[in-house]
Amino acid sequence: MKKTLVIGASLKPNRYSNLAINRLVAAGVETNAFGLIEGEVSGVKISKNLHEFKDIHTITLYLNPNRQKEYYEDIIKISPKRVIFNPGTENPEFYSMLQSNGIEIDVACTLVLLSTGQY
Repeated sequence: MKKTLVIGASLKPNRYSNLAINRLVAAGVETNAFGLIEGEVSGVKISKNLHEFKDIHTITLYLNPNRQKEYYEDIIKISPKRVIFNPGTENPEFYSMLQSNGIEIDVACTLVLLSTGQY
């Protein structure tokens, strides 16, 4: 399956990013996580260093558009094949930047994609 990086990962079980990590792991997807607070969810270490991630196929975003801005360059440098913009993260400005760098964008919900077998 597609190696995935969850950006905006949270240790709080009621957060969608936390649910996404749990469901990605349950689906057998190699999962990495980046967040503001280090910790672990379903055996996945949440890192505070975005520069350590390599060979990522999919990035799934859980950051609002204003918070995304400081990570634009870092996400483009990771060079994923696609970026999933989950509900609340939609960002046309960033779509254009990603597409001009050959990165596919997907405005969708990771949880729905997983539950319907479309991930």
